[in-house]
Amino acid sequence: MDLTLIVVLVIALALFFDFTNGFHDTANAMATPIATGALRPKVAVGLAAVLNLVGAFLSTEVAKTISGGIIKEGDGGVLITPELIFAGLIGAIVWNMITWLLGLPSSSSHALFGGLIGAALVGFGFQAIDFTVVLSKVILPALLAPVTAGLVAFVATKLAYAITRRYDGKPDGRDGFRHAQIFSSSLVALAHGTNDAQKTMGVITLTLIAAGIQTSTDPQTWVIVTCAIAIALGTYMGGWRIIKTLGTGLTDVKPAQGFASETATAATILASSHVGFALSTTQVASGSVIGSGLGRRGSKVRWRTAGRIGVGWLLTLPSAAAVGALAALVAQFGVIGVIIDTVVGVAVIVMIFVWSQRNEVSANNVVSDVAASGRAVKIKRNPKPKRKVSA
Repeated sequence: MDLTLIVVLVIALALFFDFTNGFHDTANAMATPIATGALRPKVAVGLAAVLNLVGAFLSTEVAKTISGGIIKEGDGGVLITPELIFAGLIGAIVWNMITWLLGLPSSSSHALFGGLIGAALVGFGFQAIDFTVVLSKVILPALLAPVTAGLVAFVATKLAYAITRRYDGKPDGRDGFRHAQIFSSSLVALAHGTNDAQKTMGVITLTLIAAGIQTSTDPQTWVIVTCAIAIALGTYMGGWRIIKTLGTGLTDVKPAQGFASETATAATILASSHVGFALSTTQVASGSVIGSGLGRRGSKVRWRTAGRIGVGWLLTLPSAAAVGALAALVAQFGVIGVIIDTVVGVAVIVMIFVWSQRNEVSANNVVSDVAASGRAVKIKRNPKPKRKVSA
């Protein structure tokens, strides 16, 4: 197949993955403010889209991890082909769509890594993967980040309720946290842009390196701009199914909890972006919501839902790798193989979308009756004490 054509196809597919990443991960920033009524659903996703766009321009460390870290490129390594990158992207996109259909906040990052690893294993074997980088910058952050964010959210929630204890029993006594949530959720959206948009930048840069178009692992300006726009557009679409799971499925979120979990999520993501850890923002956000649920007295964490999410986390990397490997096997047949991958991939995506319409979740029904705007935080006013009548 003509090299220029396959490079164009890979870039187009990478941008589509970036788009799915946007709507798949909108919940990370906006599930809790939507659940507490701090932001209306459409306003929330619009704000997240703008901040994802801005965040994509703030750092490129994670992009360098992908374009020159996980797969051994260059001297002493392998020269991965655009066809294999194409196959890896198919694995990532298919898994993203499946978990979106199920409403599972799985990791778009791990889906991408899994797809690329599976394709590289088919093309070159185990020697193509730098497992030291995979362990240190992907697997260990995946294990530590949600736990760390959960602990921070737990402590922050305890502190928030301890500091505002004098408002116990008063109507809307902690309502100020709903306003604070606008800031904290915005910070998460900004942090998400600094981490997740870069992953697609890294994939496109890796493709350009593989095609001999560039040698540096630094993403070009046009790559940064197009990836930022793609993830912003996807974010604005709103991944309502996952927003519903994260905002109301794990625990009933109140404003103080939401503020604590969002702050913990943003701090963890920004710290990891600074050092180049390509962690899953979804796992961090989920860990923070669980931590905040444990931190509020009387709150209940729905462990069955948390268990389903955990299983999704465990399956993401190997499942995306399996799909990527299968697509890579087909892609090795050349032009026919790439065409087959494209047709089958599009068919699967369309089938998933059509199936989703049987039980549609939108901005109109994303929050439950219990958590709908304001009712999740409403406190009944205490009755006035009766005056004693003197004899």
